[in-house]
Amino acid sequence: MNAIQLSNLTKYYGKSRGILNLNLDVKEGEFFGFIGPNGAGKSTTAFGIMRILPDPPAKITGGEILYKGRDLLKLSAKEMRDVRGEEISMIFQDPMTSLDPVKTVGNQIQEMIELHTDISSKEAWTRAEDMLEVVGIKRERANDSPHQFSGGMKQRVVIAMALSCNPKLLIADEPTTALDVTIQAQVLELMKKLKAEYRMSMIMITHDLGVVAEVCDKVAVLYAGNIVEYGAMEDVFDDPRHPYTRALFDATPTLDGEKHKLNIIKGFSPDPIHLPEGCAFHPRCKEVRDKCSAVMPEMVEVAPGHLVRCVHAVPCGAEKTEEVAE
Repeated sequence: MNAIQLSNLTKYYGKSRGILNLNLDVKEGEFFGFIGPNGAGKSTTAFGIMRILPDPPAKITGGEILYKGRDLLKLSAKEMRDVRGEEISMIFQDPMTSLDPVKTVGNQIQEMIELHTDISSKEAWTRAEDMLEVVGIKRERANDSPHQFSGGMKQRVVIAMALSCNPKLLIADEPTTALDVTIQAQVLELMKKLKAEYRMSMIMITHDLGVVAEVCDKVAVLYAGNIVEYGAMEDVFDDPRHPYTRALFDATPTLDGEKHKLNIIKGFSPDPIHLPEGCAFHPRCKEVRDKCSAVMPEMVEVAPGHLVRCVHAVPCGAEKTEEVAE
C-alpha cells in the first residue's frame, strides 16, 4: 500500500518552473531517497507535500498529492494543519532554525504534542521526555535550551519533535548536512532503528550518495524539475542508466584504495526560466545526440521497477538498436 502518491505534480516559482509532471509512489514502511543538484526540485517537492511553499511566488499548478485517499492540495488550511505533525512530519536542514532559542527543548516538543493531541500538559511533558530518551538524550535535559546542545544533539531534538506524534510519513531534508561523520552515522542508525520500531515511511532528501546507500530502499534522481532515473537503490547505484546519474557517480570520490581522477560534470544546471528544449541535461551530456534537444523523453522501464528518462533508454526486453548502441 502507498504511504503517499504524487501524480503529475507541477509547480512554478513565478515564471521559473520548479517541478514538472512529477510522479512517484512511496510505499508504507519504505525509505525513499531524493538526490540531485541544487535547484533540481528536491526540497520544493517536500515543501509541496507539506503545503508550506510561499504563495506567492510559488504556485502548484497541477497534479495530485494523495495521502490515505485524500488529495492534500484540496484540504482546507485547518485540515492540513491536522495532517502536519500528526500524520506527516518534516526535519528541516538546519536544526537551529527549527528551534526557538528562548524556550527549552522540552517545552517545544510539549507544544507540538499538545497541538496535535488531546492529552494534558503533564502527559505531554512526560511524552516529550520519553521522546528525548528515544533519540538518546537524557530526559532531564528537557529543561535545557537549544544553545546548550551540540549540532548533532540539536538534530536529535528536532527528530524527537518530528516523531513526537507518531507520524506515518517523515520527510527529512538534508538531515545530516551540518554533522561530522561520526554524528552522521549515529543519526542514520537512529533513523533505521525508528523505522523498525514505528513502521513509518520516510522521504530522504540529500546530496550525500553514501547516506542514500545506507538507509534508502528506493531512490529518485532529479534534474531540472524532472525525475530522470528511479528504482531500487541497489539497481540505480549498481547499474545507473541515465547519463546524469552516471556522471554523478563518476564525480564522487571512492575509498577503494586506488587513485582516481574525478570526472567533473561540465557546465551548470540550467536556468529554470530558460530551460533548454528537449532533455534539460543535453547541453552537459557526453552522450548527446541530435534528438536529445528535440524531444522531452518519456520514462522508460529498462529493468523491472527501474525507470529512466532518456532517448537512449532501451525498454526492458527490447533489443538495442544501432543508434542506441553508438
